[in-house]
Amino acid sequence: MDIYDKLMTLAKRRGFLYPSFEIYGGVAGFYDYGPLGSQMKNNLENLWRKYYILNENFLEISTPTITLYEVLKASGHVDEFTDLTGECPKCHNSYKIEDLEKPVCPKCKIPLENIHPVNLMFPTKIGVGNTRDAFLRPETAQGIFTSFHLLYRYAREHLPFGVVQLGRGYRNEVSPRQGPLRMREFSMAEAEIFFDPNNKTHIGFNEIKHETIRLNDNIEEQVLTLEEAVNNKIIHSEALAYYLYLTQSFLLDAGVDREKLRFRKHASDELAHYAQECWDAELYSERFGWIECVGIADRSAYDLEAHTNASGVELIASRRYETPKKVRIKRIIPNMKKLGPLFKEKAGRIKTILEELKPEDDEINVNLDGEEIHIPRDCYEIIEKEETITQEKFIPHVIEPSYGIDRIFYCILEHSFYETEKNNEIYRILKLKPIIAPIKTGVFPLVNDEKLVSIAKKIDKTLRDNGIQTYYDNSGSIGRRYARMDEIGTPFCITIDYDTLNDNSVTIRDRDTTKQERIPIDNIVEYISSRL
Repeated sequence: MDIYDKLMTLAKRRGFLYPSFEIYGGVAGFYDYGPLGSQMKNNLENLWRKYYILNENFLEISTPTITLYEVLKASGHVDEFTDLTGECPKCHNSYKIEDLEKPVCPKCKIPLENIHPVNLMFPTKIGVGNTRDAFLRPETAQGIFTSFHLLYRYAREHLPFGVVQLGRGYRNEVSPRQGPLRMREFSMAEAEIFFDPNNKTHIGFNEIKHETIRLNDNIEEQVLTLEEAVNNKIIHSEALAYYLYLTQSFLLDAGVDREKLRFRKHASDELAHYAQECWDAELYSERFGWIECVGIADRSAYDLEAHTNASGVELIASRRYETPKKVRIKRIIPNMKKLGPLFKEKAGRIKTILEELKPEDDEINVNLDGEEIHIPRDCYEIIEKEETITQEKFIPHVIEPSYGIDRIFYCILEHSFYETEKNNEIYRILKLKPIIAPIKTGVFPLVNDEKLVSIAKKIDKTLRDNGIQTYYDNSGSIGRRYARMDEIGTPFCITIDYDTLNDNSVTIRDRDTTKQERIPIDNIVEYISSRL
């Protein structure tokens, strides 16, 4: 078995990951997180929150996973979110063309047929009878963009500001054959940072500009400082460079091997339809090679502009002048005597839209609920007058770090997996970072003596009362118990022995060094907490 097979066997046996619906034969692209996996995933997401909500002071929101057709039509996902797919005429399996060296069925060795683009979104309906078309969301970002006008007001109309969302995304993958790396229902952690396009600097860049980062721009791979990368236009803005570094810091803190981390720049022909520039944080897997786990994209004004045009609601910000300016401006003056009879209940909304428009010619159309409406010339007047303005409106640009939590989860397990032989047995260790490990400490009475058991259970409860996840185990030899904890990544083990009855101390074993230290019981919580 290679490392993937060994790891997935361990993950299933020890409660990290289970194939979903296994008793019914299972289905590709779906996994359950078991008791340890759920806790580890929570730890990973909470570390991410620490980076983006506590440290960066971003806002967190939660929006529906069902998304209206109109939203994803405007964003480009209905037309662009596709994979070129072929079908085998013999076994009838479908394959994604880009995964194959040539369009031949890997099983039957015959050419694929019916090669066509397939949209990856799951369609659904909202309501009964008079329904509305919708999809399960392919990303969490659109819920942030469609609420921008409310979030901008909440942020007191100051830029830059960031908004994050963690949650489920859904993609009906054509051929998910990479275990938890390509799932049809998956967890995402996305941040949308809104900037004035005239100023894509970052207040924190000077503090980290001398830090190094491994970059592959599809020409060469090199380790540069962030300052060198920006000055040489390898990364085109300080803000984008800052979020590459923030991504690197998070991944290393989560337990990724630095030697198995790089950032690869998207070539122009692989950029997503919304991206102006994009870098992938790639993690190396012994089975799958370099895996895209985070995308850090400059989405420019694409999304806010698209939703402004489609909805008729301006998703804009204002740039305030230090000194007011006098300018000549064209204004539309609606004629309600004409608009009212012609458009009836729509007239009021059309009037509001017309008053906000900047007329460029005499032909005016407005978008109302997705419908393009022509406004006859006798329904309005265009005037030009001098006005004093204190600000100008613009559509903010967006930088988006988008994290695939499940892929990072798997790579952390693989990067932490070690296997040795001990006493003619295979000994497996997950060297998980303490902050990520699902169980922080094992608590063991040396033997099943009621005096030791009573103390051990009290220590176990005290640790849990202080927010430290424990595992109490009193079965088998102490060596076997250590081995069980090592295999699930528990960084510390506490043993209560007969000396404890005399000195009120316990032995704490470190997983990585196997060194043991004697600690007073009253100091256990502080000792463990300081190492988490």
